[in-house]
Amino acid sequence: MSDILLRDKTASRDVDSPAVVNRKTDANIRNPKKIFIKTYGCQMNVYDSERMADVLSPIGYAPVDVPDDADLVVLNTCHIREKAAEKVYSELGRIRKLKEAKLRAGRPGMTVAVAGCVAQAEGDEIMRRAPVVDMVLGPQTYHKLPEMIARVTRDQDGVLETDFDTLEKFDNLPATRNPKGYSAFLTVQEGCDKFCTFCVVPYTRGAEISRSVEQVVAEARHLACKGVREITLIGQNVNAYHAVHDGADWGLGELIQHVAGIGGIDRIRFTTSHPRDMDDGLIRVLGDEEKLMPYLHLPIQSGSDKILRAMNRGHTYAHYRDLIGRIRETRPDIALSGDFIVGFPGETDLDFEQTMKCVAEIGYAASFSFKYSVRPGTPGASMPCQVPEDVKQQRLQALQNLLYSQQTVFNKSLIGRKLNILVEDSGRQDGQLFGRSPYLQGTHFYGDVNLKGRIMPVTIADAGKNSLTGVLA
Repeated sequence: MSDILLRDKTASRDVDSPAVVNRKTDANIRNPKKIFIKTYGCQMNVYDSERMADVLSPIGYAPVDVPDDADLVVLNTCHIREKAAEKVYSELGRIRKLKEAKLRAGRPGMTVAVAGCVAQAEGDEIMRRAPVVDMVLGPQTYHKLPEMIARVTRDQDGVLETDFDTLEKFDNLPATRNPKGYSAFLTVQEGCDKFCTFCVVPYTRGAEISRSVEQVVAEARHLACKGVREITLIGQNVNAYHAVHDGADWGLGELIQHVAGIGGIDRIRFTTSHPRDMDDGLIRVLGDEEKLMPYLHLPIQSGSDKILRAMNRGHTYAHYRDLIGRIRETRPDIALSGDFIVGFPGETDLDFEQTMKCVAEIGYAASFSFKYSVRPGTPGASMPCQVPEDVKQQRLQALQNLLYSQQTVFNKSLIGRKLNILVEDSGRQDGQLFGRSPYLQGTHFYGDVNLKGRIMPVTIADAGKNSLTGVLA
């Protein structure tokens, strides 16, 4: 049964002709409702938040930047870091005060929704603990938002939706998008089958599922028509992408080459990858495809084989090191980014020292590093030899000092080089522009505002830990 038909019947029982539908749509456009979405966590959540706005646009919702007077507030949550749920409840406390203030003032009510991975993992608890919440929806059900809103409006009861049908979600998302700039995320794969012992993703996002080539290409073409010039293909394990197209098996490499042929798309990135899925075809495309940016995020998490086994990563440090060697041989100008966890259960001083040696040997241009945090329901939560918090903090500080020094060295190595910068917006200073380099650093330079949306050569004049400055070449 068509989900669109179901939503029409639920939201408008008096709809009996196209004329009535059109009049109501016109009214929605003239008097849009306000939606505020707060996004926590990864690029997948950023994409999901944008698509929630797209789903709600046809029924009259327009995004706003603050929740104060919103008709609908959505907290799109992440469950990766420690105390994620408590941060959501804290935010819900602030939202409750706004909702109560609107009611006291006699203004239209506020509907509150919790979405994302915390919603998936703790939906029933959220509904019980936070009466302010009207709707809870997992990351695979946000295409049902219009129907859920109609049910809440009609029945005045809370609605919980945490199904795992990823393909249904993508089949029912609107073909159109409203990108905010000249670069955009595009989900090609969701879920994870790796079951790392520290991670909740397999439990909150489900098994690995890849979108069809046709769906990905249609969305990419639409983005190009909207002026997007750079697309980042995203997934929990994006390089696990697999689809059958025209009778042939396609991996991420074939998909990238196909997307690269779309007119208007000039730069392509992908994230996040897993070492076990970095196959020869994708490595070859890294060297062959000029539109693919020379930046690779490839997490290792630890340099200790003992800890990698305990994490169920499925690879050794030697495998990772050899893989990086092959990638750099194929694409010598590539910059590497990585993820690291310190203080995983059982990590000794020697294990941590092996991680430090790994970083020193590999060399990273960017990184994300964290203290291990217990995620309820994961195998790591019940492992013996949990590392004391003060030891975790000491190790994290030492690791970050090394990683940040490498990042600064890499950025300074770009001084004097001419880089192509995608101009995204104005900078903070009068006449200043802001864009992204091929290596993803924010880059500031002075130029005409009409350069927004163009890719311009900029000679790098100075570099800090996180950004570059330059002059138009």
